[in-house]
Amino acid sequence: MKRIIIIGGGLGGLVTAIQLSHYGIPCLVIEKNEYPFHRVCGEYISNEVIPFLKSNNLLPQILLPQISRFRLSSVNGRYADLKLDLGGFGVSRFFFDHHLYQYALSRGVKFLLNTSVDALSFQEEKFMVDANGKSLEADLIVGAFGKRSKLDAQLSRPFIKKRSPFLAIKYHIKTDFPNDLIALHNFKGGYCGISNIENGITNLCYLANRKDFRQVGEIKDFEREILFKNPLLKYIFMNSEFIFRKPLVINEISFETKMPVEQHILMAGDAAGMITPLCGNGMAMAIHSAKILSEAIIRYCKDPSYTRDKLEAHYREEWRRKFASRIWLGRQMQQLFGNHIMSTMSVNLALHFRPIASLLVRNSHGKTF
Repeated sequence: MKRIIIIGGGLGGLVTAIQLSHYGIPCLVIEKNEYPFHRVCGEYISNEVIPFLKSNNLLPQILLPQISRFRLSSVNGRYADLKLDLGGFGVSRFFFDHHLYQYALSRGVKFLLNTSVDALSFQEEKFMVDANGKSLEADLIVGAFGKRSKLDAQLSRPFIKKRSPFLAIKYHIKTDFPNDLIALHNFKGGYCGISNIENGITNLCYLANRKDFRQVGEIKDFEREILFKNPLLKYIFMNSEFIFRKPLVINEISFETKMPVEQHILMAGDAAGMITPLCGNGMAMAIHSAKILSEAIIRYCKDPSYTRDKLEAHYREEWRRKFASRIWLGRQMQQLFGNHIMSTMSVNLALHFRPIASLLVRNSHGKTF
């Protein structure tokens, strides 16, 4: 029996663990937090995941907002609405991750919570993992440790050596916002995504440039001086009840290229590659990458002829085929956001060239699986 350790208990790690459990393959999930907890995330999932979630009993059985419209506004507040062909739904990571965690427990998945991985190494076809003073051995490691981790630095991953100009800030609010809408509002140097989640709550998460942020200083001052220049954002901030005592913040968010396999570690979710938030598909991609990875691991555990080299090569190719073009498109589209001229051009494109705008939105989403 292969010993498998999954580092990180987000969507990628949890779905991988659950899929392995369906085939009687035990694994250990190491998570530095304790469920339930909040994560900085857009909290919108494309409906491409629905068949997979339903067939594996992973879809939450509660009423969730069904999102079918997309609103894009420029820095000055001019906006256009587009229909989302595939659509999606809103759900918080606080709820959804906990839902998957509880299901994983019921399937016999083992967890080490409130535990950080301090170091890992690979030699003689085995991994050694140091976690909070414990030494663990594994045949396979799944890296599902999110956008940025100290393990990325230990592994000397190229993206970690490049400073990123972006930070992300997230709130949960109560406000009057349509259930069927996801909005992306531009402001100088960034953009803000807004959509509803469960229990009448709205998720508000924005990506900003650290340089612009440093010039202002405090979060509230930055919002008043920069975000409020977009009247649609000003209205939401001025007419909402903010639930968090203080916002969640992540620094140094990088959209640089990552590899899905690094030093024999099989990466899943954001650890394998991040799509820009304006595409709203990071959660769907994490779930899909976990499906692809778990299928490859199951084969590796069952078929002696399916070697580690074949497993890694297969996963690299499948990940590239499913996600590389979407991530590339997201990087190109991001250049249209965050300044007055380009955001106005984007809105004009949506208003006057709807087939082209709809095609771009459609191609940023995946196909159902």
